[in-house]
Amino acid sequence: MEKTPELLCYIYKNVKMGSDAIIDLLPKVDDSSFRSALTNQLSGYEKIADEAEKQLTPLGIKPKEEPVMKRAMAKLGITMNTMTDASVGHMAEMLIKGSTMGITDMTKYVREFEGQGCPEQALKLGRELITFEQENVEKMKTFL
Repeated sequence: MEKTPELLCYIYKNVKMGSDAIIDLLPKVDDSSFRSALTNQLSGYEKIADEAEKQLTPLGIKPKEEPVMKRAMAKLGITMNTMTDASVGHMAEMLIKGSTMGITDMTKYVREFEGQGCPEQALKLGRELITFEQENVEKMKTFL
């Protein structure tokens, strides 16, 4: 049972970083189709964050986001990355790279915690996040 909070907190942090990235990109987006895809992705992240928080509550744990400095560095990276190229294709590529990192990291976490007493409900949420990120990658490819 001790691995459950670690996995759920990681899921929460992961989706919050994705949400922050989208929130930072949205003001730079003029294309309505791309904006719609981003808002759908943001809603999906929020749904997964809510579920992680819901599973952590009975354990007496309040999930935390990444430290302020890490979030600020991510925001700065997005700002710098879009200063020279704020095209839809470039932003889609940035999101594909972020989602791919999320898929890789989450896959490692889920595999590490399988068979270690982590409840299926938490593992299922991790797998759900992986699938969601894979879908996000495919959707963003249409904007390249």
